[in-house]
Amino acid sequence: MKTIKVKDLMVPLEEYATVPEDATLFEAVAALEEAQNKLDRTRYKYLHRSILVYDKNSQIVGKISQHDVLRALEPAYLELGDPGRLSRAGFSPQFLKSMLEHQPLWQSPLRDICSKAANIKVKKFMHTPTEGEYIGETATLDEATHHLVMGHHHSLLVTRGKDIVGVLRLVDVFGEIFGIMKTCVL
Repeated sequence: MKTIKVKDLMVPLEEYATVPEDATLFEAVAALEEAQNKLDRTRYKYLHRSILVYDKNSQIVGKISQHDVLRALEPAYLELGDPGRLSRAGFSPQFLKSMLEHQPLWQSPLRDICSKAANIKVKKFMHTPTEGEYIGETATLDEATHHLVMGHHHSLLVTRGKDIVGVLRLVDVFGEIFGIMKTCVL
């Protein structure tokens, strides 16, 4: 796996869904759908699951996952902090039900989805990538797998120098590793 480089598996930035940081939730989801429709299905087996956010200088400053979109529809989640960090410990079904009963969550289940989607700006709920979510395009598949596993990431931003040039998705790394496994003689 040391001969396979990140740049061989990444999705180039120009093929990924992107929106400016002042875009609305609706615009972000529409950009994701558009990018998925344009995806070369002969090269990529799986659809994109996130949207990249850029600033006024066209620099990538954030990422929006499907979880982020759903969290944005219920503003009370933003007040609870980072549920991704907390959920790795695991919550019992009883605790999750208790939260719904004792927190003002989903009081008007998706009733105002249209106005929410039109008014919520992505900057308010996007995830700002941490240092561990970047990887160089010449890194090996071994290094990338290590970053994905240890960071519990679904994707990494791929860099060339200081520029972001693509996205390495967990699903593509898994697909590559599974393809290698299938060639093994057991």
